[in-house]
Amino acid sequence: MFGHNVSLLRSSGTLLAILCCIMVLTSCSGNAQLAHTNKDEEKLITIVHSLPNESLDPHNEWIALRAGITETLLRLDENMQVNPWLAVKWEAKDDLTWQFTIRDGVTFQDGTKLDAAAAKASFERGITDSKALAAALKIQHMEANGQVLTFTTTESHPAFPTELVHPTTSLISVAAEQKMGKAAFNKAPVGTGPFQVNAFISGQEISLSRFDGYWDGKAKLSKVKFLFNADANVRTMAFQSKHADIVYHLAPEALGTIGQDAELAVQSVTSLRTHYFTYNPKSASVSDLFVRKAIDKLIDRDTIVKEIMLGHAHPANGPFYSSLPFGNKGGYTKFSPEEALKLLERAGYKKNGNGKLEKNGAVLQLKLIAFSGINPELPLIPLLLQSDAAKIGMDIQILSVEYPDVYIKDHTDWDLSTSSYLTSPRGDGASFLTAAYVPGGSYNPANIHVAQLDPILKALHATGDVQTRNQLTQQAVQVINETNVNSFIIHPNILVGINQRVLNWKPGAEEFYIVSNQMDVR
Repeated sequence: MFGHNVSLLRSSGTLLAILCCIMVLTSCSGNAQLAHTNKDEEKLITIVHSLPNESLDPHNEWIALRAGITETLLRLDENMQVNPWLAVKWEAKDDLTWQFTIRDGVTFQDGTKLDAAAAKASFERGITDSKALAAALKIQHMEANGQVLTFTTTESHPAFPTELVHPTTSLISVAAEQKMGKAAFNKAPVGTGPFQVNAFISGQEISLSRFDGYWDGKAKLSKVKFLFNADANVRTMAFQSKHADIVYHLAPEALGTIGQDAELAVQSVTSLRTHYFTYNPKSASVSDLFVRKAIDKLIDRDTIVKEIMLGHAHPANGPFYSSLPFGNKGGYTKFSPEEALKLLERAGYKKNGNGKLEKNGAVLQLKLIAFSGINPELPLIPLLLQSDAAKIGMDIQILSVEYPDVYIKDHTDWDLSTSSYLTSPRGDGASFLTAAYVPGGSYNPANIHVAQLDPILKALHATGDVQTRNQLTQQAVQVINETNVNSFIIHPNILVGINQRVLNWKPGAEEFYIVSNQMDVR
């Protein structure tokens, strides 16, 4: 049934557009297979990611860290544990005071030294330019002394170190920004990473070259092309044609063909991302809990996993993957149009002569804001919901936009919207809960507020005990599921194509670290 919808998206017109885009990719990147054989013996790698970036601003975008331009004080290891990076050690002096020792011998790409004063200036720049970062860090005061940077927070913040692994806490050279100006700096930020920016084409490409003064050893690659394309088919064909070495978010239906090429491999990585629907708290239709619960029953998670993701996903029963210590241990909502119809009848809806659900003479018609691209499954999930809802008389109209969260922040004429976020990239759920359920949070463009969450979040932010934090997080998820302010759909795997010429590299679940000094090519 749904495969027919997928096939419709593979029309000849679409394929022609894809082939044109491949030509553009080719002209940008050259043939990656031949790039390392020139007379200078330079090693080049080409990466294609799904999310176009209009800016490289390190304090508002993730791409500078992903591209190996910037680094953070702390980082996550493969087990999602917080480890030293630009800070070699840290400790809590009291409930409000954290002291970090900055690694000695590190320089920015402009040659200036990284010390506590430079780090302090970077954080001041970040919390001034980013409301989301300021809200997450809760910094009241900073003091720099040699290589020691001391933070004083506005309130007890036990999870403060975990916040410092986030890409938007990247350290940058404020001195370089002052020389270049903000606009120029945000196109070529200066960090401490193994690669520096040669050129940036907004929304298309970053050209990177090795920073020979990198503190952790000169990179094995001399250059990196980091391309962006929101079309999964274009990305997949760039990988199959070997014009790209590493490609993120491949189209699942292409995996069989890719598997027939011995030079290509695909890694399906269990991610920390969750796809879900957000309900508009200002919508007259979905303000009814019965309607939200009915929609939740109309989400066919099993079909999404099996037919859209081809098994490369897991049904979601909350924002966090169930195997995490703070994840919901209960089952997920099963697809049941019959139960959905009963819930809608409890909400006062009945079918009219045309088979449409209506109440007080008004037909139940909902507006769903969907992604137009990015991950290949994101435009398809709303189509499946629309089809299944129509069978019981619910009319769902889909509006596809590039970034739904941007749309719903500025509009009220919608009922539900697709969202997709990394919900636990720090090995802890508190950051997502704050970002998604506190009005003004960076993941809360609809300004959702659930009063029952307030005391739970207050207790969560006040304790550093891991077991207690896990229990409080699970309580918060229970409240979220009971109020149904979101419908959690799946936890998708990250499908990453890797040419076999690539050495010393693999994708991580956190989606933070892509370009490194260790990655190499044959």
